[in-house]
Amino acid sequence: MNTTQASYAASPIRTVLFDLDGTLLDTAPDLAFSLNTVLAEHKRRPLSYESIRPVVSHGGIALIQLGFGLDPQHPGFEPLRLRLLDIYRENLCRKTSLFPGMEKLLHSIEQRGLNWGVVTNKPSWLTEPLLQGLQLSGRTSCIVSGDTLDKRKPHPAPMLHACDQTGSHASECVYIGDAQRDIEAGKSAGMYTLVALFGYIGEEDDPAMWGADGLLEDPLSLLAWLDDPASG
Repeated sequence: MNTTQASYAASPIRTVLFDLDGTLLDTAPDLAFSLNTVLAEHKRRPLSYESIRPVVSHGGIALIQLGFGLDPQHPGFEPLRLRLLDIYRENLCRKTSLFPGMEKLLHSIEQRGLNWGVVTNKPSWLTEPLLQGLQLSGRTSCIVSGDTLDKRKPHPAPMLHACDQTGSHASECVYIGDAQRDIEAGKSAGMYTLVALFGYIGEEDDPAMWGADGLLEDPLSLLAWLDDPASG
């Protein structure tokens, strides 16, 4: 263990786990582009980026509901959702990037001798090429996608699977997300949880009521929290 790692040996955290959309990566620009492309194909007006951004963390179903106002049971719903995902798959890294400060955070996590990974509800056929395209997959200790198991967040199973992959107990992990289901999943698994306030938080959301161990205004705020997790 080097001196940098040794100085943080007292911390109970060994693994930092991130949600993907709205936490690790700012994927909203490419998902907004994909939704507006589908809308244009159906001769509908595009939606503003500001109206799309808070919905991105809830996936393709929520985006089609927003754009077309259809119930998922509507016969036209699934073809629209699949078309959205096809367009998105071709534009995964068009404008998507790490949130400001996230690269510095990841470097600091690695310098502290901690490992980090991703737990997302995004399917693996989108998650894996996205992380590869941004040259992040080789740095992660785990990538748990929405189809890795037969359960997805808010069920704790993906979180516990991440523990198995990283070699950490749940009590040694912190999970960071921007949706209530993220906090529910992490808490149910026995992890510390933090809300990424810089993510896709809707006006109707009240993160202070989700029961997380802390709220992060920006990615680098995590470093101070890691120094003293018990402070909340």
